[in-house]
Amino acid sequence: MATKWGICSAGKISNDFMVALETLPSADHQAVAVAARDLNRAKDFAKTHNIPKVYGSYEELAKDPNIDVIYVGALHTVHLEVVLLFMKNQKHVLCEKPLAMNNAEVKELISAARKYNVFLMEAFWSRFFPVYEEIRSLLSQNVIGDIKVVRAEFGYNLTNIERVVKKELGGGALLDICSYCIQFALMVFNGEKPESVTAKGFLTETGVDETLTVILQYAGKRQAILTSTIVAELPNQAAIIGTKGIIQIPSFMWCPTSLVLNGKETKFPLPLSTKPLHFNNSTGLSYEAEHVRQCLLKGLKESPVMSLADSDLLTNIRDDARKQLGVTYPQDKPCATE
Repeated sequence: MATKWGICSAGKISNDFMVALETLPSADHQAVAVAARDLNRAKDFAKTHNIPKVYGSYEELAKDPNIDVIYVGALHTVHLEVVLLFMKNQKHVLCEKPLAMNNAEVKELISAARKYNVFLMEAFWSRFFPVYEEIRSLLSQNVIGDIKVVRAEFGYNLTNIERVVKKELGGGALLDICSYCIQFALMVFNGEKPESVTAKGFLTETGVDETLTVILQYAGKRQAILTSTIVAELPNQAAIIGTKGIIQIPSFMWCPTSLVLNGKETKFPLPLSTKPLHFNNSTGLSYEAEHVRQCLLKGLKESPVMSLADSDLLTNIRDDARKQLGVTYPQDKPCATE
């Protein structure tokens, strides 16, 4: 039986998720409804992707009895509100990163997922790419020895995108793109909590971070150096350096199609689609969609690959880094006493 998807928001990432979903067998995945706060946008989206039901509110989507799981592609400032709405209505949720604006909100969502006994996962699609699977396999086999240094970088000039620069829209490099670098380090170090978090960077005139480097210091003289910027294009590479070798991701470290182990490159081609995409290698969103299906078939309430504990730790690190950089959001106010 097919996993029946509801799509929350008709923006660019939701479009790419739908294109990716269409590369999978229709016997396994079906989008049955889409909702947007602008009904006309939802109608256009439904027409483009042949989705039978259209809603002009997220409440209607939440109450649709024909939906198994909802993909949330809405702006991250509303993630807490809409994910809670869906879970209260017994819907499983795959929510785009960042799962929420701060650790207090993430903890609230995790608690609610357990209360309502539903599946919840932060949509770090990177974790499900074949390159990432291969990295996990190589690390489990100790192919490069003891890991000493992890490097990752993600940077583009995104200053013309409103949601990236405006504080009230949850802007900044850390929340948007540096999260990919942090999750990479957490995966390599197997969810271990770092001994210290050090963040240095610069803010825009709007009060969000534009360029930053986060250093995660681990026990045993291990380190992760993570750099992001929204004002220039970086090489966008990643590397894991061990005592016996090195694993490199040549480019697009968050959605890679090749891996270099000790100088030897292996390519991992993506699913093909002729439909327009907004982001690099977006057909790779199909990997996380299939992973969610497999989790639901097994009755799991969280992913063993992108766990809720990982989302909790990641947000903790991000909150710590934001504090050092001096970046605050309106959503931080309720947890100011923590």
